[in-house]
Amino acid sequence: MPAGEQQAWGILAGLDPHDVCVRADAAFDSSSGLYILRSFSQDIFVSPGDKTIFGHTPPADMLLNKLNRYSRLPILWYLIGAQNVPLSGELIKPSSLSGGQIYEKGTHVLPLGRIAEEYGSDVPEFLSRGLELGGEPLRYGDASVQLFPFPRVAVTLLLWRGDGEFPSRTDLLLDSTCELHLPADIIWSTAMMCALVML
Repeated sequence: MPAGEQQAWGILAGLDPHDVCVRADAAFDSSSGLYILRSFSQDIFVSPGDKTIFGHTPPADMLLNKLNRYSRLPILWYLIGAQNVPLSGELIKPSSLSGGQIYEKGTHVLPLGRIAEEYGSDVPEFLSRGLELGGEPLRYGDASVQLFPFPRVAVTLLLWRGDGEFPSRTDLLLDSTCELHLPADIIWSTAMMCALVML
């Protein structure tokens, strides 16, 4: 187990479950010792005692296995650090965050071009995929959907259709409250997770 994950498990195990649930808008089953957290409309079960994270549906399995590199730490750090603060509705670019320059170069660049290629000529399918993930349609771009990787963290994807003059494009925006809930590097992992679940 990576050192960062080991540290997160240790911190989570020492927290009061009632406090965690109020802050993170999660649930706790005292008989099993499991937190239940909604992610992309799926129930994710987190066991501090066993240091395991699991789900009971194919989408949850995909999130926790295929995308485990981007999902496990964000799940733990969200439970640890989330605040009982509602969404602001103010959308911001990831590059405007503290340390946001990492989104613009190298291996940290989000695969938004792949989303544009996948859905640039099929807006209904883009919206359909977003709704499958528990997202809500918004009125930005040619199509947009707000995803909820966690109850208090919203990530919005905007799709612009391609035409003869311009290629299709996808933008990703975050609710301005995201930094209250997650550390900067975990926000990046969460944004990457949101991009990849659309693919």
